[in-house]
Amino acid sequence: MENSSLKDFKTGTTTVGLIASDLVVLAADMRASFGHIAYDEETKKLYKITESIAVTNAGAVGDSLTLIRFLRSQARLYEIERNAKITPKAIVTYLSNVLNANRHFPFATQFVLGGVNQGPKLFELTPFGGILERKKFAVSGSGTELAMTTLDQNYKKGMTEEEGIALAVKAVEAGRKRDIFSGGKSISVMVINRKGIRELAESEVQKHIPKMA
Repeated sequence: MENSSLKDFKTGTTTVGLIASDLVVLAADMRASFGHIAYDEETKKLYKITESIAVTNAGAVGDSLTLIRFLRSQARLYEIERNAKITPKAIVTYLSNVLNANRHFPFATQFVLGGVNQGPKLFELTPFGGILERKKFAVSGSGTELAMTTLDQNYKKGMTEEEGIALAVKAVEAGRKRDIFSGGKSISVMVINRKGIRELAESEVQKHIPKMA
């Protein structure tokens, strides 16, 4: 029932998460589409939740930002009450509960959540609260098939940070090139490791894009 309903939530974007050696790389295109219009070419699709957890969002911007505010406030309350950092599994369980509680009037969103606890963690969430833990990579949006094909062909265990970034960019670039709802000025990339979250400068991302030729 859930899978058959997901076609109603097909969203125009390409977002990717992958696990490299002791870290998670998240990447996304920057195009916001409004029907068949490329409405904005510099849209933010990667968001920090804590200093060690971040998400990619695909879907309705209002719904996504509402849920991101929920996640940030819940993470902060957890840390105040327990004097401990919230884990990726705990925050993804909270998000799953919120999505499932609203399944009759669902949020039009699909998240990929990455973080580091004992090690790198990566999850996909369906609009109805299904949790899919990924051991290699996760993809969302209308560019899913193109990005997933790239990841299937090139992913390998134990990649370095640089290799992980290059592959994530390559997968998103596949969506940008061939999916009409993906695109934008550049590609957004975040790296999550034990030190925290680093968002790459556009110049650092751009040096990987010519390698796609």
